[in-house]
Amino acid sequence: MKVSELTALIGAKNLTTEIAEDKEILCGYACDLLSWVMAHGEEGMAWVTVQTHMNVIAVASLAEMACVVLPEGITMDEEILAKANSEGLSVLSSPMTAYEICGKLFACGIPAHV
Repeated sequence: MKVSELTALIGAKNLTTEIAEDKEILCGYACDLLSWVMAHGEEGMAWVTVQTHMNVIAVASLAEMACVVLPEGITMDEEILAKANSEGLSVLSSPMTAYEICGKLFACGIPAHV
């Protein structure tokens, strides 16, 4: 599944419009504890989190994740989105809950880890 397909599936808005949504999603993850995500993050991951600070972008970029997904219509400050754009990282905002987003990923065959 590509980031663009996930965007459509979860009714999300791409907050990083400068980034092409062509990265492949290989696995999914939901967690809000950054140190835990640093230990378990993987390349190609779609990370669902309610966190919106600069360290989210740093952790996602470090692990070469496919995207960050913010549930329940959460957004990020423009400064943080600018950093995501410069790192080539898609940030999506969906009206769905984290639970619903993860359910959609799982139903599409996206595993928790590759």
